[in-house]
Amino acid sequence: MNKAIIVTFTAVVLMLQGCASSLTGDTYSRSEARRVQNVEYAWVDAVKPVVIEGRTDSPLGAGAGAIVGGIAGSSVGEGKGSSIASVVGAVAGGIVGQRIEESSTRKQGQEITVTLESGRTISVVQEVDSDGFFQPGERVRVLRQGSTVRIVR
Repeated sequence: MNKAIIVTFTAVVLMLQGCASSLTGDTYSRSEARRVQNVEYAWVDAVKPVVIEGRTDSPLGAGAGAIVGGIAGSSVGEGKGSSIASVVGAVAGGIVGQRIEESSTRKQGQEITVTLESGRTISVVQEVDSDGFFQPGERVRVLRQGSTVRIVR
């Protein structure tokens, strides 16, 4: 029974990874598509590797963990003891599920400091895309759409 619970929990967590949205410079949400963006050109001054924290605002990790923990807890003891173990298992499973979701959705990021053609210097943090890290001296485009800014090659 314990192996089945662990396998189920692992499968749910892996499915959660597919729900995580990308923070790369070349990934757009549906609401960002077909919207005007302001374009500025810039040169990369510096790039620093950073970690972008994973999601903790989704109920999926905690919910899946609570379900699995509750089921696991219910198999302990009998009567009232089983009910108490179910509640404790659900709470502990929820905490563990949330931590696993945060860890599995954590991304490698980069803090990119650029000098715009206007002479102004800005810094943007975004996920590392398939082309890898930007390089100092590289000419890039800075795309702005409302409060969203992305740097692209």
